Amino acid sequence: MTMTTTLLKRNREFANNFDSAELAIIPKLRTVIISCADARVDPAHVLSLELGDAVVIRNNGGRVTQAVVEELAAMSFMVAKMDGAEPGPFEVIIMHHTQCGAERFADLDFQNLLKQQIGVDVSSTAISDHKQSLRDDIETLCNAPEVPGYIVVSGFIYDVQNGLLSEVVAPAELNSMRL
Repeated sequence: MTMTTTLLKRNREFANNFDSAELAIIPKLRTVIISCADARVDPAHVLSLELGDAVVIRNNGGRVTQAVVEELAAMSFMVAKMDGAEPGPFEVIIMHHTQCGAERFADLDFQNLLKQQIGVDVSSTAISDHKQSLRDDIETLCNAPEVPGYIVVSGFIYDVQNGLLSEVVAPAELNSMRL
């Protein structure tokens, strides 16, 4: 039996009790969570999310890359159009975590080896200081004119040893952070 077989069995069990066909496109909590792809750091579990509560974007390190900026811009545009004349509140939570694999990307020898052997540049997702990486990610959003300034952004570090989030950047509108 493969893992796919196991997952398909779990899906059938999920579908047997499925009662969420009427969920709205806009998440109930009007929140996007950007988090690491690490299996230990699933925002649905860490934040007790229910189906339809939030949009979750996961990548190496939970970093705000250009692709993430574009996703947020597109989602913000869509939500604003669905809201009508006055876009409603919209939040982005950036969640990094301790013992992250992206810390290994900070090793220049490892970066060079990865780039030489498979052609992938991980320098923009490397993490050597989690607090600074969170601030850098928020600065990336602040410098992205395509992301609307009314979005509220915050940054947290999840501790994989105790399950707690620590606030690094308090929630604030991008407009108040932009120079």
